[in-house]
Amino acid sequence: MTDASAKAARRPGEPALTALGLGAPAPDPADASPHSFPGGGRWRTEVPSCEGPEALAVVLKEASRLDVPIHRISQGSGVWMLSDAEITEMAEATADRDIELCLFTGPRGTWDIGGSTRTDSRGAGLRARGHDAVAGCVEDAVRATELGVKCLLVADEGVLWTLHRAREAGIIPRDTTLKVSALIGPVNPASYAVYEQLGADSVNVPSDLTLDHLTEIRRTSAAPMDMYIEAPDDLGGYVRMYEVAELIRRGAPLYLKFGLSKAPGIYPYGHHMRDVTLASAKERVRRGRLALDLLARHGADGDMAPLGSRLPGDLRRFGISS
Repeated sequence: MTDASAKAARRPGEPALTALGLGAPAPDPADASPHSFPGGGRWRTEVPSCEGPEALAVVLKEASRLDVPIHRISQGSGVWMLSDAEITEMAEATADRDIELCLFTGPRGTWDIGGSTRTDSRGAGLRARGHDAVAGCVEDAVRATELGVKCLLVADEGVLWTLHRAREAGIIPRDTTLKVSALIGPVNPASYAVYEQLGADSVNVPSDLTLDHLTEIRRTSAAPMDMYIEAPDDLGGYVRMYEVAELIRRGAPLYLKFGLSKAPGIYPYGHHMRDVTLASAKERVRRGRLALDLLARHGADGDMAPLGSRLPGDLRRFGISS
């Protein structure tokens, strides 16, 4: 969304509220993000929690039926929860649609034997505990990329840096993109910039950040941002659909993630969770259609990045010593 289109876009309820003398002040151009995706566009779309080939087929079918454009589809249970055949099927199906497939690396702390994650403080959260956990994440990354996966989801700073180094060394393909999980998402511009420097190509921030927080981040980093427009309950259950246009204006380049509140947790996925997983996958696409319709009604649906685009552009990185 350019400054010109932002000025032309209608805010929710604006005509009626203005007529009643309750109109909001005009947006401040200084709040707008100056950044965009390489190749053009200020926003992309992502459907998360797509846990296997069957759920993927549901998402693709529903996206075609509802005409929902998708740039990225992500999975949360982890590479290790999928067979080679399942990963290959998902990679081929998304490649046919020119959609980026992102799989989570594991293991992670919340499924580890460490008890601290089950205390009130949650301990170290999803981070990889010890050398063997990092090794497992690297094993997942090598296996997934060899099977055609081009995006990896990480929940540990050390794993992120290790995979970035592996990418630079050619151990995994150099065009592999690395995505930071919402479960360790940064909440201030300094930490956001650190993730960029560690190798992140997109960073999922918590959905409770304010609009001003997004502006603060964009003054320090141009790395693409991911944000749940509707967050799962374990991430707060926030529904920010009426803010979508302003989230794009402040946070671009931004992935709009179509999550789902009031849905059971499905990680790690297995067939015992099949019915709820397929139903929620279908509903996430419908939520995306609702958000896109809202953008269109407000005249704010311009500047979507071209379908098939996936790379983040030139970003700042820490130097890698030999």
